[in-house]
Amino acid sequence: MSEKLQKVLARVGLGSRRHMEEAIIQGRVSVNGKIAEIGQRIEATDELRVDGRRVDFALEEETRRRVIIYYKPEGEICSRQDPEGRPTVFDNLPNLRGERWVMVGRLDINSSGLLLFTNDGELANRLMHPSNEVEREYAVRVMGEVTPAARQALLDGVTLDDGPAKFESFTEVGGEGINRWYQVVVKEGRNREVRRLFESQGLRVSRLLRIRYGTVSLPRQLHTGRWIELDKDEIDGITALVKLKPRVGTGLYGLAKRRAEKMQDNPLPARRGGFLRQQKRDVPDKRGHHE
Repeated sequence: MSEKLQKVLARVGLGSRRHMEEAIIQGRVSVNGKIAEIGQRIEATDELRVDGRRVDFALEEETRRRVIIYYKPEGEICSRQDPEGRPTVFDNLPNLRGERWVMVGRLDINSSGLLLFTNDGELANRLMHPSNEVEREYAVRVMGEVTPAARQALLDGVTLDDGPAKFESFTEVGGEGINRWYQVVVKEGRNREVRRLFESQGLRVSRLLRIRYGTVSLPRQLHTGRWIELDKDEIDGITALVKLKPRVGTGLYGLAKRRAEKMQDNPLPARRGGFLRQQKRDVPDKRGHHE
């Protein structure tokens, strides 16, 4: 069994296939001590190095595709390490043997909500690439009045420092006084894009929570700083979204599967407060009544 070299490098999370092809052309990749070539195939027993550093890998058919949802709290940074010693989103993730988690997109230090992690770098790259237009949905608390004119401008599109941007949808959720909650959808996920869009209309975002990425939504039973692993059907749904073929070895197994089954049998209470408090009256109680 063998696999194309650039595909392996992308899957282990070192970059997109295009970037890995560039690294091979630049002579930064070696296989069994020899400089690699574009299109070269690699076997499981080969020694792979990038910039002299050994890269652990497994062939696609031998690697179980895994995806987890992490509920990022405010105050954590989206980086593996921080020179200032601040907590990072990788601190609470489960360990992987011979692999590493690849983060899908980012959230700034003052934002919270859904972050996806996968051991499949190719999947991560496709989910993040602007050409695939994967939707990201946010619950946003805004200080100031969002006038009809401002709302329409944000839907039609405004020009930011890095080009035009807009919301694909814009829905008012509720709130009191000058603090009101909205749900908005973007398809690119540029740096601080949601905040900058509101700022273009003289408005300030005081809270930002990502509640959906593609087909995956933030589970109500998941609390901040916790994670949950997706099952095969959920992973196949998000891979189909970016036209990546399904894999037999996918999703939950072993201890992770037992943990997920236990959570389904004894779910944590739903989160309350902020954005979720606005949704409270729409959630039926145990008797099927709405508050």
